[in-house]
Amino acid sequence: MTEVQLFNLDLWLAGMGHFVILLASFQVPTRLQWKDDLAQLMPFNRKLLWVQSSFTVITIIAFGTLTLVLHNELLRGDRAALGLAAFIGIFWTARILIDAFYFSHKDWPKGKMFAVGLSFDVSFPVSSDQLSRPVRLAGLVENLVSQQLPGDNQSLYLTLVPSPIVHNFTSR
Repeated sequence: MTEVQLFNLDLWLAGMGHFVILLASFQVPTRLQWKDDLAQLMPFNRKLLWVQSSFTVITIIAFGTLTLVLHNELLRGDRAALGLAAFIGIFWTARILIDAFYFSHKDWPKGKMFAVGLSFDVSFPVSSDQLSRPVRLAGLVENLVSQQLPGDNQSLYLTLVPSPIVHNFTSR
């Protein structure tokens, strides 16, 4: 299987994986007994938590939908698609770092179900290659540009790829 074919499959799996994560997310209020815990909060704080949680769900739905709908654009390495891929990568990287360094795992509910859920929640972004997607996408664009366009490929490449990613390739 070529790199493009692997990346093609990775995009489909990553897009669908966002919806799999949502299946677990929808169980959180019940499994973590939010009805009892949130009843202790002031109404404003309770509403704030629900609103923030809803926006997180909407964001993950958008990530999955846009990854599936813009599949060809991501494969081509369109500039907007690179921005989307970078943002998704930043989102999931921040999610993993916050889980690893801010939350205490001793605070997590006990039981096999929660251990499995935590493992999946942290491993999904890594296993679906979310973290390296922007760099792999930039590499794909670099390869396509250098193979298909004569002349000064570097200047065209610099206009296609955001500067942090370009720096990784031009400083090699």
